Order: sequence, then structure tokens, then C-alpha cells
Amino acid sequence: MRCGRSMPVRQRLREDHVMSIQNKTAGKYRARRSSEPQQSKPRRGAVLAKLTGQERPAAGKNREMPLSVRMPRTVRVNDKGARQPDKSRRKTPVKIIPLGGLNEIGKNFTVIECANDMFIIDCGLAFPDSEMLGVDIVIPDFSYIEQNRDKLRGVAITHGHEDHIGALPYFLKKFNVPVYGTRLTLGLIEGKLKEHGILNQSRLIAVEPRKTIKFGCMAVEFIRVNHSIPDSVGMAIHTPAGVLIHTGDFKVDYTPIEGQVIDLARFAELGSRGVLALMSDSTNSERPGYTMSERKVGESFEKLFVKAEGKRIIIATFASNIHRVQQIVNNAALTGRKVAVSGRSMVNVIGKGIELGYLKIPDGLLVDIDLVSRYPADKMCIITTGSQGEAMSALTRMARGEHRNVTITPNDFIIISANPIPGNEKFVTKVVNDLLKQGADVVYESMYEVHVSGHACQEEQKLILSLTKPKYFIPVHGEYKHLMKHKATAMSVGVPEENIIIAGIGSIIETDGVDMKITGTAPSGNVLVDGLGVGDVGSIVLRDRKHLAEDGLIICFATVDRRSGEILAGPDIVSRGFVYVRESEELMEKSKRLLAETLQQCLDRDMHEWNAIKTKMKEALGEYIYRETKRDPMILPIMMELER
Repeated sequence: MRCGRSMPVRQRLREDHVMSIQNKTAGKYRARRSSEPQQSKPRRGAVLAKLTGQERPAAGKNREMPLSVRMPRTVRVNDKGARQPDKSRRKTPVKIIPLGGLNEIGKNFTVIECANDMFIIDCGLAFPDSEMLGVDIVIPDFSYIEQNRDKLRGVAITHGHEDHIGALPYFLKKFNVPVYGTRLTLGLIEGKLKEHGILNQSRLIAVEPRKTIKFGCMAVEFIRVNHSIPDSVGMAIHTPAGVLIHTGDFKVDYTPIEGQVIDLARFAELGSRGVLALMSDSTNSERPGYTMSERKVGESFEKLFVKAEGKRIIIATFASNIHRVQQIVNNAALTGRKVAVSGRSMVNVIGKGIELGYLKIPDGLLVDIDLVSRYPADKMCIITTGSQGEAMSALTRMARGEHRNVTITPNDFIIISANPIPGNEKFVTKVVNDLLKQGADVVYESMYEVHVSGHACQEEQKLILSLTKPKYFIPVHGEYKHLMKHKATAMSVGVPEENIIIAGIGSIIETDGVDMKITGTAPSGNVLVDGLGVGDVGSIVLRDRKHLAEDGLIICFATVDRRSGEILAGPDIVSRGFVYVRESEELMEKSKRLLAETLQQCLDRDMHEWNAIKTKMKEALGEYIYRETKRDPMILPIMMELER
């Protein structure tokens, strides 16, 4: 027993003696190495065996050293315990190039490039602002992809919203590459590709969360997240430089309608292994706290369905919000109401949701919108588009009294289950006012909890940051103010300010696993789609449209004899959008006389360059009109030549 108790003491003394020998010998060895010629370096195991007097194991045998002499390996970690890359080991560079989705809401399009491989995360559209007159949609500029076409390996989609899939038909017409997404996402993409006539030539490949797809030297792992549409995913991008995480659009919903909770465990597991950079949704970065669960809207619907007893219920919401549609259907079934659907996008999404099993509607509950007049008002519920006050949406047409099947009456109870997108407030307000004028009861988001966001608020953003422990942070999906607010949130949980990158569209963010910084810019911008024209409307066309819309048009034309230079007819004036000619006859007559004098002066000087004559007429009339009216209409002179 005495021997047993004394063993640990002797062992510790022996270990101290060994460490002393190691330190002294190491110092002598360094001094000798600096003064002696370089010789072949002895193997580490042999040096330790000589120092400790222990025999070195033979090759092929167990070569593990005793605990007392084993030298610990240094592992670099940050203050949160996450492993960090060794700064002495720079790896194959990886580029992150956002070509949309930054400093704006919409048009999400991000390129990930490494060596000779490249893939794209999302391919969305944006809707035109008030300055883009006549434009239907806005898509990203694909110039950088065209320049690197040979590197492109495919497209990975996070979810099925328009700002993430809307530009795919235009992209796939140029680049026939595989598209990877979840079942519902691909179902919605199929409908868009069919409309454009390219479905048969496209390659759509379904994936599931926790599955990994290779893109050359990179691999993308899909991770389940919660959002306002089912089958949403984030991505872990495994690259030679390290792991990049892209959250996609997300929130943390512990009671989601479809029962699938965000995979926080996988985010935490990746964080424990080391995440080089996190790209995270910034949409709600200005909102403190947590985003409410979608089930909260269902509870509000239950109360409102009771309140609307005896009236027809009309609910406007986003077509893609299948969770909300399911809750509307459930409440309609409980209260004995039939359900009709109005709006092309709503019909398409609900049809696809039923087909793929994401929507469960009891038999006989759904009726055609053409048949709503056959049912009592208190037995009918209509789900419609138009929650954003879009000009041609079903709800807007109802408000204007132009809908073919639905006429608004005081017996209607209308719920607008959406929050106006910034910029749409005045359109939504107009629709609400028009509905109220027709006597209907109208409920919207600020009155009851009939809408919750699909995006994470500050506490959820902190949770993802804390789980993933990224070395670098890149806020994405938001306007500049959202990105800056998300930056402040990241700093509050310990991310160093110098490790947070606020990028813009076209920024080339490059990393070698050690450093990450913006190293240049790529071609980027907006491509405007007007009807069937893609990119043929540019800044000059928009400038002219704006000019016409604000100031109107004056067309002046005259006919001149080519030989004699005599004015045969005119000058005459046609005005559109400037003034009503019959109410401004004096102005028009003086304008004609001025044009005639200017034209005659040019002809008297033997000016036969018609472009120069047109310029003189335009300048003279423009100065006169502005002096008299302080307006600047577009002036278009037209000259015709005849030979008598």
C-alpha cells in the first residue's frame, strides 16, 4: 500500500525532471543549430527517445508515446471556443460575388467561385420602382457569368419566392445548367419554365435537407430553415478555404405549420467544427426580439371567422404563403364555409401545393370562383391576391368594381393578411379606402395580428451567429440600413468589426482561409424586362419616358421644296400631354409663327442640313415654351422634302 501511495509522487518528480531536460537540451540544440552547418533534421520521436532514455518503437508497432513525454499539439481557437484556421496555411482562394440582393430587397443572385468551378445561389427578380416607367420586372446582369461560362456548374435555390427564382427562366435560356432545390421550390419553378417554353430542356434536380451536392471542388449541404413558404433551406458551402454558411431567408419558428423546425443542431455542429464566414438574412435586422410563429395568425383567423358570422369573408395574402392558406382552409372547414380562389398566381400555387401534398383540402370544400354567386354569403370564403395593392390584382379589381365574379357589398368582411412592402403603402391604402367606400368591413395588419414576417428579428439573428461562431460575417438580403444594423447585432455577440464585410452589388469578396476582403468588382447592375424585350430598355429610354410622363410632347412638322427651299406646308404643331390645344390656342399660334420664322431664316441662309435645321427649330421653340409656361416638353421636329 505504501508503494502504491508513493508512485504518483515519483511519477510527478520524473515528469518534472524530463521537462527540465527537454527545456535545457532544446536551448542547447537551438544554439548549436545556429552555429553549425545544417544537417538532416532527426525525427521528433528519435529525439524524444534519446532525451528520456526510452527505446523508440519499431516501425509498424504502436508508436504512441507515454503520457509523461507526449508533446501537446497547439490548436488555435477564438474566444468563443471555435477552431480558427492556422494563419501559416493559406489555401485555394474562394470568391463570393453578390450580383443582387444587397442594398435592395429582391433580385437575389450570389456567385461562389473557386479555381475552375463556380455555382450560383438563387436567381431572383425585383419589381420596378416608380422611376422605371413601363418596366415589368428587373433581373440581374449576367455579364460576369457569360465571361466565366466554362466554370459554371449549376444553380442552388434556397426557396420558391419570386425574389429568389423569378429570373431563372431568363438565366436558363442562356445557361443550360442543373438547378437544385427542394420539391416545392422546383414545383414552382416548373410552372415558370413552362410559361417560357423551356421546361423540357431544363434539368431540375430535387434535394432534401442534410443532403450534399458537389460543384467541382466545392460541395453544398442543404439545411432546413423556417420561412413563410415550406421547403426553405439554408446552405453550408464546403470549400478548400473553409466552410461558408448562407442562411437563405429564415426565422426561428418552434411551432411551424408543417411541423419541421429549423435545424439549429446542424448549424451548431458546423460552428463547433469551424465556420469561416456566415452570410445571414438582414431583412428584419431593425426589429428587436423574435418573429412570431405563423400559428399566431391562425389564432387571429379563428377569432375573425367568429366575428364575421353572417358575412362573406375575403382574405388577401401572398400566393406563396401556403402555411397561411392552410390555416384559412382549416377555419373555413370548421365554420362550414366553402373556399374559392381568385388570382392567377394564387390558383397556380395552391394547385401545385395540393399536387405535391403541401396543402390538404377536404373533398368538396374548394369551389370555382365562377360559382361563388350560387352560395349564401355567410357560407363562402374567398382567398385572393392583391395584398400589396397591385394594379391588376384580384383584390384591386374588386375594390374598383371591375372583378368579373365578385362585387363588394356591405355584407363583406375583408382581411388583408400581409404587411405592405416598403413603397407599396400608398397602393394598399387606396385599396382599403375603396373597399371601405363600398361599405365593407376591412381588417389589416395594424388592427389585428393577421400577419407575421418570415424573416428573423435581432434575437434570432444573434442565435444563428452564436451557434455558427463565424470568423467573418457578411450581412446579406437587405437595404444598406439593414446591413448596417445587422453589423451592429453581430458586434454585440463578439464578432470583431474588422471581420464584418459590408459589400455591394458586384463586390468580389475573396478569402484564402486566413484573410477575407473585397479585392475588386465584377460587372453588375439591373437588366430591365419590358414585355418580351430583355435589356433593350436602358437609362436613355427611361429618361425619355420620364420626360414624356412629366412634361408631355410637342411634334412640329413642315414640308419644304427641295429645289427652291420654299415652305410648302406648315409648320404645324401636335401636342400630347403638354396642354390641351383648344384651351391654349394663342400659345399654339405664337409657337407656329416662331417656328415659321426660324425655318425661313435657316432656308434663307442656304442651310440644307436637315438635322441642323431641326436643332434650330427645337431650341427656339423650347426657349419660348419655357419662358411662357416654365415647362420643358419633349419637342420632336419632323421635316419632309418634296420636289416639284
